[in-house]
This record gives sequence, structure tokens and C-alpha cells, in this order.
Amino acid sequence: MSTPKVDPKLLEILVCPLTKGPLRYDAAAGELISEQAGLAFPVRDGIPIMLVDEARQLDDDGK
Repeated sequence: MSTPKVDPKLLEILVCPLTKGPLRYDAAAGELISEQAGLAFPVRDGIPIMLVDEARQLDDDGK
């Protein structure tokens, strides 16, 4: 079972809801990473969940 991909055009326009900064897509983890906020937003069924309450805090090494 493969993880649904996020539409590349959607990735171009999405920004972090907290910092309004860029996001990096981590396909292996199924998350959108905001380096500035130190948060990882989950992607469920190909849909980014852009809620700060749903985001995971990144470790000190950015993972």
C-alpha cells in the first residue's frame, strides 16, 4: 500500500500557518516540515492537515 502523494502545485502555495514560512515535504514520514516553527504537519490520505494543534514538535536534530 503506497502513501498518497501530495499535489506538487499545492505544495508550491502552502506555507506554515504559524510563521508563513516555507514548508518541506517529507514523503517518507508523510509530513510537511516547517523548519522555522520546528513543527511537522501530518498528511493524511494526501491531504495536508495545516492545524498547529495537529502538528508534531520536531526534535532538536530536525526530525
